[in-house]
Amino acid sequence: MRFLIVDDFDTMIKITKDVLNDLGYEDIITARNGEQAYQILTKEKIDFIVSDWNMPVMTGIELLKKVRGNPKLAHIPFLMVTAESEKDHIVEAIQAKVDQYILKPFNQEMLAQKIGFILHKKVKP
Repeated sequence: MRFLIVDDFDTMIKITKDVLNDLGYEDIITARNGEQAYQILTKEKIDFIVSDWNMPVMTGIELLKKVRGNPKLAHIPFLMVTAESEKDHIVEAIQAKVDQYILKPFNQEMLAQKIGFILHKKVKP
């Protein structure tokens, strides 16, 4: 399974990568913003997206909407990781068909639970 981590902060990329590695996932690609991520998505096979919300060039919510609007990419599980806790942001992400939403700061167990929940949900009919 190939993961795409999208975040503009190296520390968050490292934390997310470490959690994924601990869960047994080694095939991980990273992007610094939504635009770079979208370019990767159109060229590479990606099975799961973990994206920050606030990034330069293209935000995570813009990336989510673009992914869901592309029939070739719309099926990819999408986990939004963000400091945005306002109800409006959460509603916007849900309306854009995010699979799960996790607030920063988070711990390894929380991230592992969200990823596990999404993967379990996606394989069930």
